[in-house]
Amino acid sequence: MLKVGVLGAGHLGKIHLRLLNESSKYELIGFYDPDAINGEKVATEFGYSYFENMNSLIDAVDVVDIVTPTLSHYDCAKKAMEKGRHVFIEKPITNTLKEAQELIALEEEFNIKGQVGHVERFNPAFSAVKDKIKNPMFIETHRLAEFNPRGTDVPVVLDLMIHDIDAILSVVDSKVKQINASGVSVISHSPDIANARIEFENGCVANLTASRISLKNMRKSRFFQRDAYISVDFLEKKVEVVKMKDAPESPGQFDMILQNAEGEKKQIYFENPEIQVNNAILDELETFAEAINKDTVPVVTLKQGTHALQVALQVIECF
Repeated sequence: MLKVGVLGAGHLGKIHLRLLNESSKYELIGFYDPDAINGEKVATEFGYSYFENMNSLIDAVDVVDIVTPTLSHYDCAKKAMEKGRHVFIEKPITNTLKEAQELIALEEEFNIKGQVGHVERFNPAFSAVKDKIKNPMFIETHRLAEFNPRGTDVPVVLDLMIHDIDAILSVVDSKVKQINASGVSVISHSPDIANARIEFENGCVANLTASRISLKNMRKSRFFQRDAYISVDFLEKKVEVVKMKDAPESPGQFDMILQNAEGEKKQIYFENPEIQVNNAILDELETFAEAINKDTVPVVTLKQGTHALQVALQVIECF
């Protein structure tokens, strides 16, 4: 079992602590939080070992799980990597592109592994259809959340939209050509609602909307490609796959047939991929353990996390 320590015991940090404590792939050594009062409270309430010094925790483990505010990701990861520790870093990977690129260099220099916590890659709905998303040409995403003061220290693009940016980059095999975007600050000092149009060199266009001042929660993505429409509901963990194929010469009574202007007939049919119920956060943590133990490539590499950050920052530059 890999010895693991958690940096940060906020809302998400406590979730990571609980899951790592339950995991059969890790031995939870303890955690560090700069807020000693919160650290002692969490230790007393849940029984985890609280380290009063970050360096002491790093020295005692094989893997460092960084669940601190984004501004401190770089410093925490750098300290851990320079001591040869593998690092799991919550998204976004860092606050700046330069910091992210430096972490990639440290990963290579110290021959360790890093993974970024883009948890939607492990959402069972997305996992069920990812292999069916092939050469999409139009993508539309809506990620809407009710207001929560937690996370408002960064623009909504880095808080919410980056989830969809990463998911899109994982299925579009093309370089970004152009980005247009707009954002509005309503209650925070940084944009609370944003829309971005990302154009890729292969002609694919992605239209993304993110808001943290919505009256309801929504996390949906729609992928349109030749002869197929795929909808993913990340919140409800549901999918819809609608496909077309050449219509049979003698359609059945209940077959759905479309005919275009050229007279070509297509039959519409539905697929129902099986969705495997899972805990996405536990899955991302345990697949990272497998990558370390088997010396394979993590599911979300530091380079991929950096690419998502780069695109997110380009979106923000448009405001």
